[in-house]
Amino acid sequence: MADGRGVSGVILAGGRSRRLGIDKTTMLWPPVDDGGETEAGGTGSRTLLEVTASRLAEVCDEVLLVAYRGAKPLPYRTVPDLYAGGGSLGGIYSGLVAAAHEYAVAVATDMPFLNVTLLRWMLAQPRDYDVLVPVRDEPEPLHAVYSKACLEPMRRRLDAGRLKIAGVFEDVRVRYVDAAILASHDPEGLSFFNINTPEDLTQARKVLRRE
Repeated sequence: MADGRGVSGVILAGGRSRRLGIDKTTMLWPPVDDGGETEAGGTGSRTLLEVTASRLAEVCDEVLLVAYRGAKPLPYRTVPDLYAGGGSLGGIYSGLVAAAHEYAVAVATDMPFLNVTLLRWMLAQPRDYDVLVPVRDEPEPLHAVYSKACLEPMRRRLDAGRLKIAGVFEDVRVRYVDAAILASHDPEGLSFFNINTPEDLTQARKVLRRE
């Protein structure tokens, strides 16, 4: 059985956060209200990106930030986006190219509820795949493990302007993790929660208060 050692972590940190209207790489987490207090009490000091990265760092040897442009220095390696305009597929490709290890787990910046138990389970599976991807209602390509065998199929699609991540799955060995297994490790599915809109942020605040 493999484990989380010998695995890179890739965070796509180059998004523009247009729908949310707040830069997700610099937004404090827990969120700070008008009085300077966080949802959890006290004053926030870490960003949403830092919280996501710290969760990933618990299970990976290295964490790479793809296209991070923030002024705050972070203790993770920043790598360039090799395909400007390549979307999430370009970001995964860029991180995988730079990764020190054969396998890398790729996530988005805005996933503060990443479930370390679930990630450890995924990384402990035999690595007889090119992509290990959870499936709920549909595949979750931004909570998946990729091998460098995906690089050439990704590059071909990027060069052709075909940017749908799931399209790469047609050209590589894919192992799907079904919803029943996911629920056994993360019953509420919070590991997959993204903060893309103001409504998502409101929901995230509710989760924080409940926890």
